[in-house]
Amino acid sequence: MCATLTVKYSPDLRKVLMDKEYKLFYLPTFEEDIASVRDYIAIDLANPIAALRLIEDTEEAILKRLSNPKGFTPYKSKRDRKQPYYRINIRNYAVFYVVIGNIMEVRRFVYAKRDLPDII
Repeated sequence: MCATLTVKYSPDLRKVLMDKEYKLFYLPTFEEDIASVRDYIAIDLANPIAALRLIEDTEEAILKRLSNPKGFTPYKSKRDRKQPYYRINIRNYAVFYVVIGNIMEVRRFVYAKRDLPDII
């Protein structure tokens, strides 16, 4: 899935004025992660409404972050990485993404109370 958003920084952000466009990509690992959580909540916990709300909130948070994906502190990972991971918190879950050029690549959707340093 791909989305595009054009972002114009205002002068009060103390950044160089420029037009920057970010594209959004979801990796298959993210799609598998979120589908698994959705199914668990909807089927195992018998709460499809909560599953739908979580999906909607996740999508909203990712699209909101797309306007400034590097404007947050990178996640400190145990592993050496070419691109730093960034984290978005949504309830008890965490979305992890990287920024490569003008692409925000969403990689994982994980229950936040798991041992994240071993996973990410």
